[in-house]
Amino acid sequence: MTIGSQLLAWGRGWRVSAVVCTAGPHDPSFEERHDFACIAAVTEGSFQYRSARGAAVLSPGALLLANQGEGFECGHEHGIGDRCLAFHFTQDSLEEIISAVPGAPRMAFTAPRLPPVPRLMSLTALAETARNNGDGAELEELAFRLAGAVVGTLADARAAAPRASQRDERRISDALRRIEAEAEEPLSLSALAQQAAMSRYHFLRVFRTLVGLTPHQYLLRTRLHRAAVRLRNTDDPVSSIAFGAGFNDLSSFNRRFRRVMGINPAAYRARRASII
Repeated sequence: MTIGSQLLAWGRGWRVSAVVCTAGPHDPSFEERHDFACIAAVTEGSFQYRSARGAAVLSPGALLLANQGEGFECGHEHGIGDRCLAFHFTQDSLEEIISAVPGAPRMAFTAPRLPPVPRLMSLTALAETARNNGDGAELEELAFRLAGAVVGTLADARAAAPRASQRDERRISDALRRIEAEAEEPLSLSALAQQAAMSRYHFLRVFRTLVGLTPHQYLLRTRLHRAAVRLRNTDDPVSSIAFGAGFNDLSSFNRRFRRVMGINPAAYRARRASII
């Protein structure tokens, strides 16, 4: 068996699980079905996801979106394994959320994934921290906050991205795994495009189509997400966290963190004390 799931918290109409998949390129994909609506935050690895609503490459920071009863396939043609934090909702619970979001489509999830956009990053970092702390009450709140933010994001942006080839998917998956493994290193567009055997412009265009961000934006989001988790989970100095995440300048880290998370690193860490 290539998939393991640990139930972390549950209640009326919702549950949260930590999911670990060890499948690789030699494991065949097969059709499965979602018993509940699902928002899965990818925390490690990357994989290909295909459903009736389209195909997407899922990587750390991205959110997999699935409607109840929907068939799907996951593939790991370009690497081994992944980890996700999965939030499941009954249809009644999801409709309750949708009804409270102005302009939300009646079909909850109109796209198969959302990239790591700023309005969602803080919530996914909080969810990882709550998972590590075993805080079921906080996970319940975060489940509904995250679902509402996802539905709102989809309501704001409904444009469909053009489809990329499987060859492009493989190349971009390799680039995503390199960024994940070397996020603290200086990774240039030229270096990533050269590894993918693509021109810089073509690589940039395909990467943005599949991931929803440019390579540099994705690299920064990866660094900021890891820094946010460390700020919540440790008492390490902010400067140590910034440099460890790959930022060479503390003022630049503070500025980018505030721009994405809405508050500075010290204030973000201070919130930890208020919820303990």
